This record gives sequence, C-alpha cells and structure tokens, in this order.
Amino acid sequence: MHSGVKARLMSKDRSEPAPLPATEPNRTQQPAASSRADIEAFLGRVGALDPAVKAGERGRLIFALDATMSRQPTWDQACQLQAEMFREAATVGGLDLQLVYYRGLAECRASGWVAEPERFGELMSRIDCRGGQTQIAKVLAHARRENDRFKVGALVFIGDAMEENLDELCSGAGELGLRSIPAFMFQEGDDPVCEQAFREIARLSRGAYCRFAPGAAHELAELLRAAAAYAAGGMKALAALRGRSTGATRLIEQMR
Repeated sequence: MHSGVKARLMSKDRSEPAPLPATEPNRTQQPAASSRADIEAFLGRVGALDPAVKAGERGRLIFALDATMSRQPTWDQACQLQAEMFREAATVGGLDLQLVYYRGLAECRASGWVAEPERFGELMSRIDCRGGQTQIAKVLAHARRENDRFKVGALVFIGDAMEENLDELCSGAGELGLRSIPAFMFQEGDDPVCEQAFREIARLSRGAYCRFAPGAAHELAELLRAAAAYAAGGMKALAALRGRSTGATRLIEQMR
C-alpha cells in the first residue's frame, strides 16, 4: 500500500466530485507498438478530419494532479509549466483549463474553468499538503460529468501512485472513451502498479500513457504542450506540433 501527502485547493470556485459508479471490469492489455509506416499513414488520414473544435470556440482541458510530498518538485514544475499549455493552445484557438486535485480519505475538489494563465497559476499556488490516499476514480467520474454539461477535449493526469480497485478505474476510463475524452496519463517514476493502471486508463479512454523521470521539467513540458494542442485543436493540431515536439510524437504513437 502506497501512502502520500495529498493537496487541497484554497479557492472559493470549486466543486466536489462524486464517487465513480461501478460497472463491468475490463481486462488488462498492453498497447501494440507502432511502426513508422503506420504512424505516417495515420497522419495522412488526420489531414482529412474535421476540426475538433468549431471556429470561434475554445478547447477545454481538465488538469488533474496527485500532489504528494514525494512529488513536490514536480508540483512546483507544473505550476510553472501550466502557462506553456495556454501558450501552445493559443496558436490553435485557445484553451480553458480546470484544476482538479484530491486529498485525505474522501476529499476531491475542482476549480472553475479558467481562461487566463495567471489566474490558473494563482489557483495552483494556493495548494498545501495533507495526508491521504489516491482518488483517481473520482477524477475520472468528474471528467465524465463535466463533459455531459459541455464538451471536454481531454483529461491530463499527473501522478506517481495508484491505491484503488483497477476494475473500477477501467470502468471509469471506458466511460471517457465512449464520450471521446482521451485521458493523458503521465506517470512520474517507475512504480509498476501505477504503470499498469495508467496504461489501462489511457488505452480504454483512447488517450496515451507516458512516463517521465522525477524532476524532468523539459520532458513534462513537452507532454503538456502536446496535450494542450490536442484539447484545443484535436489530432490535426497534435500532428502539426509533431515536428516541434517529442511529446506530440509520443502521444500520436498511441492514439492512431
């Protein structure tokens, strides 16, 4: 059992996600490797796709983090790098972000939707640390409910642990996949239990899984830029970023 110190958001603009309802479990399956020819053929098809976001509309991305004390340096990085997501999305058409976090044994909160990098950074800076366990299922359920109100382009989750029932997480990830909400699961470190869960969530939601080294700011920045491009402009925007971002290539290899 892994335990960590979770975070709370000192914000007036937030809501309490509800527990995820259980459904039929899904079985673990590793994603197939992509050849260069497969990727190039996929990118060729992307050019014929309709835009993911209509003209004049902004994309929406849920940015969820598990802020344990062991990941404090990564949290500090995320506070700085979130502005990169806004800048990348601005080249496509703009992006609204929502911050989600959990702490303790039963508390999971979300901010309102934010359009300005400065305000979003302010929200993140108000988080302090408390003990508790992971509540990834609540994050997945919250993303589903938000999408049912207004389309969510993607979910980004950054964490280093998983302490929940995998079948329940698979059910929640499948619900996101049915609604075309890809989950980009970014794992810090190399915990094998966490990796198995994150890979399954990414696969079932039709998103992508990536692992980055602790403290690897540049690596995380590339992944966040790519996720923001997808949320703002879909596969076309992600494909256009490929030549400038290793993160875009890593996501495309799994999302084709």
